[in-house]
Amino acid sequence: MTATDQEPTRWWAGLSRTAAGWPVPPAVERARNTFSGLRLSDRALGWLAPIAVAVLAFALRMYKLGTPDRFAFDETYYAKDAWSLLNNGYAQTYLTDVDGNEKNKIDDDILAGHVQDVWTGDPSMAVHPEVGKWLIALGEQAFGMDPFGWRIASAVVGALMVLVMCRLLRRMTGSTVLGCIAGLLLMFDGLHFVLSRLALLDIFLAFFLLCAVHCVVADRDYFRRRLAARAENEVSTGSTAEWRWGPVRSVLFRPWLLAGGVAFGLAIGTKWAAVYPLAAFGLVVWFWSAGGRRSFGIRWPVLRSALVDGVPAFLHLVVIAILAYIATWGGWLANAGEYEEHLSSTQYRQFTGHGHCAEDDDSFVATDLDDSKRWPTATENDASGIGEAWQSLRSLWYYHQDVYTFHTHFLNCSEHTYASKPSSWLLINRPVGVAVTNDILPPDAPAPEDNPDPVRDEDCDAPAGSDCIRQVLLIGTPMIWWGGCIALLFSLVMWLGARDWRYGVAIVGTLSSWLPWMQYDDRPIFYFYAIAILPFIVMALTLSIGTLIGPSRLPSTRRTIGVIVSGAFVVLVLVNYAWFWPIWTNGLLTSSEWLDRIWFSRWV
Repeated sequence: MTATDQEPTRWWAGLSRTAAGWPVPPAVERARNTFSGLRLSDRALGWLAPIAVAVLAFALRMYKLGTPDRFAFDETYYAKDAWSLLNNGYAQTYLTDVDGNEKNKIDDDILAGHVQDVWTGDPSMAVHPEVGKWLIALGEQAFGMDPFGWRIASAVVGALMVLVMCRLLRRMTGSTVLGCIAGLLLMFDGLHFVLSRLALLDIFLAFFLLCAVHCVVADRDYFRRRLAARAENEVSTGSTAEWRWGPVRSVLFRPWLLAGGVAFGLAIGTKWAAVYPLAAFGLVVWFWSAGGRRSFGIRWPVLRSALVDGVPAFLHLVVIAILAYIATWGGWLANAGEYEEHLSSTQYRQFTGHGHCAEDDDSFVATDLDDSKRWPTATENDASGIGEAWQSLRSLWYYHQDVYTFHTHFLNCSEHTYASKPSSWLLINRPVGVAVTNDILPPDAPAPEDNPDPVRDEDCDAPAGSDCIRQVLLIGTPMIWWGGCIALLFSLVMWLGARDWRYGVAIVGTLSSWLPWMQYDDRPIFYFYAIAILPFIVMALTLSIGTLIGPSRLPSTRRTIGVIVSGAFVVLVLVNYAWFWPIWTNGLLTSSEWLDRIWFSRWV
């Protein structure tokens, strides 16, 4: 038999036997029939069940969405920037007072209904991209500039994220039940729940990242099915033209990767932190592509895939992500002249690398500023046509340089009560209090001497000498996060030991969205940034549950124990979620009831 006769048969070769002793199907059969294990007859239920879970998630997040009825934590930045984007096309700075009462801040004026003519006309030095703020603006456009209006977009995106989580794990496991378990775990996590009820950017970042990873996983299925189809055609026609490299032209266009590039671009357009997962999963796509070619008998698959798959993947993911990211700055680019006039010579542009921390506060004082430093575009004559677009893009680049200087230098002296080290995030060492009302008294309780006009609530049933409290605490469900730490360790073993690619997604996603923050732990960063890690923790938990139960549906001792342990874990998560519900929803608690939920002193 000649070499050319042998090549096609290798594409049909199996891979010995599994650990259970079952024959492993040939590569062509695995790629053609799996679609990650999904069955055509299961498609209806595969959509209806995840949609039902997402609807439940949305209903929970809509509960008293407008409370607390004030700006909570950093909502004062993002909700107001969103309102300016909606009305002006770009973020403007706000007046300090609009109702004539200087005792009230602008936030109070907005809450009182003064929502127009509240801007100075000058652009704001916004230090985060605009995608999340534009989504918040959609809610404000639909429901008005009030707490419900600026939070509704987060609730919608949080529910959609649950749907994507269900569908992704269903694709990865072939099980609708496991997919729905993943959605339930995400839905019952407190960090995800609270961020779905606030006008912060991080829920949008996590959503687009999860969508991007879903697209990458779907591309893995798509790519292998294309290889299988081409392999079958080669065998049937006897062609040997592409045997050394495998199919090339038939897999140049990868629509799922294209969609993933757009999703990554939107994630970066929400927060720059998404750059790291993009780089990590870009490498994953390359190795998955090489693995696909190796399973069809291609020699030197890693090196050959770097050329025939790596270059197209780079165009689909990275280049498209860059284009999508630039497109998200459309409002900024349309008003680049305003930024060139007002923000081209800020201290961030004039900074020469010298500075110190102020003695009386935690601010950074830049010294030896170079007053001559300015964006070059600010002194150029206005161009037109393509020249104007290029000039605006250059201005945007200089703006990015200034924002980067702000993040890497001007925050180094800052301190914050709720700042935390990223190394402690998975253990929930320091949650974030985003809103609190202390010292609430029953209607008939005597007022303390130091507070003659205390806050009272008729539902407060605190005993004499005590009081009540309302709080919104950004904290994850401990059962999920602490159990997730164990699941991640198990995932690492399964990825490296059993070479299960699905566990690799959980590990790569966790590390790429967590470890980069370690280099910034000398400035205030917060636990809720870990929302980008959460989907991969849920993924690790769900895959571990699937492995614990086992693949066989036949009754067995292993399956019985697996179902009991997994079911008990999910029930404990639900109980944990119900227990913390009041401190996620601004519920009224007596001080004693509140302390029962604050398990560690660092949670205060």
